[in-house]
Amino acid sequence: MAVHNDHRANGSGMQRHSFFALLALAISAFAIGTTEFISVGLLPSISQDLHVPVTTAGLTVSLYALGVAFGAPILTSLTSSMSKKTLLMWIMIVFVIGNSIAATATGFEILLVARVISAFSHGVFMSIGSTIAADLVPEDRRASAIAFMFTGLTVATVTGVPFGTFIGQTFGWRYSFAGIAGIGLISLLANAILVPARLRQGTPTTFADQLKLVTNGRLLLVFIITALGYGGTFVVFTYLSPILQEITGFQAGTVSIILLVYGVAIAIGNIIGGKASNRNPIQALFYMFIVQAIVLLLLLFTAPFKVMGLVTIIFMGLFAFMNVPGLQLYVVQLAEKYVPSAVDVASAINIAAFNAGIAIGSYLGGMVTDSLGLLHTSWVGALMVAGAVVLSRWSMALERSSRVDSIA
Repeated sequence: MAVHNDHRANGSGMQRHSFFALLALAISAFAIGTTEFISVGLLPSISQDLHVPVTTAGLTVSLYALGVAFGAPILTSLTSSMSKKTLLMWIMIVFVIGNSIAATATGFEILLVARVISAFSHGVFMSIGSTIAADLVPEDRRASAIAFMFTGLTVATVTGVPFGTFIGQTFGWRYSFAGIAGIGLISLLANAILVPARLRQGTPTTFADQLKLVTNGRLLLVFIITALGYGGTFVVFTYLSPILQEITGFQAGTVSIILLVYGVAIAIGNIIGGKASNRNPIQALFYMFIVQAIVLLLLLFTAPFKVMGLVTIIFMGLFAFMNVPGLQLYVVQLAEKYVPSAVDVASAINIAAFNAGIAIGSYLGGMVTDSLGLLHTSWVGALMVAGAVVLSRWSMALERSSRVDSIA
């Protein structure tokens, strides 16, 4: 039986239990979010210490994203019959191992291997974490529950990434990864204590079910929307530290503070996105992507100016994660409708799509930086998000069409 049924039966006691379980998931997401984005602030330090160009150091972002993209659906499928509580424990153990290797890496190649190991745990956690969060609450609060879990990611950008960047700049980048491994241990304990053992059991998925997911036109469309809409910001965000230092003219120490403000904007945007997406996620996403594309394009003109550049970057942060709860909820809704036996794997494929977007965005950002310059990452990112606008409109039309057909 799904946990949210018990939630209704047991009243406020279960509400408190659900809150603490969601809190444990959010702590894990905080650890994972910090390690995912920490490289953005540490690129100059890693580049200098390991004697590689800054665009090569950018591989610590793009290879991590690829590790999540490939690992999430495959590993989620392979572990689909495991107890979700047990799986959560193993995920965080692998996470701690990966970051411990990063903290002791003596060369760039070892660091990349460590990043991929951490990425494998990330992909599985985010896919099952979303479905666990949705199951802990009633139907009409599912997007908000997913948003609460993803608050861990946003808090990571508010505190984890800027603080980790400060530690890396002050003591060395390896200390940042050591700290993240410590947070991973804390989240391992939080999951053990706070997440209920009696969760909705995962359904073993067959290859036929997975094939249905990637060949279903409606789901495939949303996976592409996720990659474009979420990934577009990362064309710019991956190289945000160099942009702020070399184009806008801020000092390295000030960049940590700006990353803190950027993270606050992300946290606010995530909450707004969760509430806005509860009823009609695809319609909310359509309008979010329009504004997001405009903001990225504006950065092309405002980045050389400190005040206007900073305002634009804050708005970029506001919309960077606003689409996450809606995209995850919409995929879960469509999977429940078209391939109900593979909802967890559908969630995992969408996590893969998020990270494919990050990998594509950060890779494009590196190409644009090398060929045209840092400033031009803004309009390339805007073009990616504009693609999501067009496809979201198409998905809305298909949604209306399917409703008309069901009424007829």
